[in-house]
Amino acid sequence: MTRVLVTGGAGFIGSHLCDRLLEDGYDVICVDNLLTGRKGNIRHLIGRERFELLQHDILQPIDVNAEIIINLASPASPVHYQADPVRTLKINTIGIFNLMEMAKKHHSVVLQASTSEVYGDPLVHPQREDYWGNVNPIGPRSCYDEGKRVAESILFAYHEREGIEIKIARIFNTYGPRMSEDDGRVISNFIVQALKGDDLTIYGNGSQTRSFCYISDLIEGLIRLMKKENFTGPVNLGNPEEISVIDLAKKIIELTGSSSKITFKPLPRDDPSRRRPDITLAMEMLGWKPTIDLETGLRKTIAYFKEHL
Repeated sequence: MTRVLVTGGAGFIGSHLCDRLLEDGYDVICVDNLLTGRKGNIRHLIGRERFELLQHDILQPIDVNAEIIINLASPASPVHYQADPVRTLKINTIGIFNLMEMAKKHHSVVLQASTSEVYGDPLVHPQREDYWGNVNPIGPRSCYDEGKRVAESILFAYHEREGIEIKIARIFNTYGPRMSEDDGRVISNFIVQALKGDDLTIYGNGSQTRSFCYISDLIEGLIRLMKKENFTGPVNLGNPEEISVIDLAKKIIELTGSSSKITFKPLPRDDPSRRRPDITLAMEMLGWKPTIDLETGLRKTIAYFKEHL
């Protein structure tokens, strides 16, 4: 059996990835310090054969023999990564060095979950992997944006210097069941507000756009990238269906049947104005593209929050 170590495995994306890996016959070691991950996300896996939970912080060295390492260990929502910017930077630098040293020892393949935030507030639209980005290195989002950029650099340095096989996925906005209701992401914010009958809060005038990928589509992309030989990426994984934030708010009010109104607050500093992935490379190299449209995914996500609020 191939052993896959998933750091951040108790998080939103990580827990779904652990599910899929087990379904596909892998042995799974879930590593999480439970800072933003939740044990409830993987409770159904604890005690199962071929699954192990290791509560550990990757800021401390780790030594586990696994053929594949998939790193999802980082706060990923603005609320969480801005709460402690120093720690966020450490996770995406010191934490990455610790994982790469482990990979070097055991000759592991490393798949890094990078992010669309490496493109910053893009001047190129849609965003292709060969675009270097427009990131403010000293802004409030820089701890995450620049942290993920340097993480990619660390992986490539180990790849070129030590011969470690690497893979990099640049993940665009992802949503679905197991999102945290207080993570500050726009879809979870809007759904929770709508279900509670509160006003939906838009920052700015709502004209900024985002592209949302349903969780099962993203997991399929990660699995295909993991299995793809002789391909490092980076590769964009996201849904190119673009929607404005105000239209998203109206859609969620409609789908929840809520009587909520929309209110507006000032736009946060460095908030990207447009975000949409070019997934040509993913289609060519991985044979991957999303299959779940936004309305279908929103209905599934709303049903989850109705049950768990």
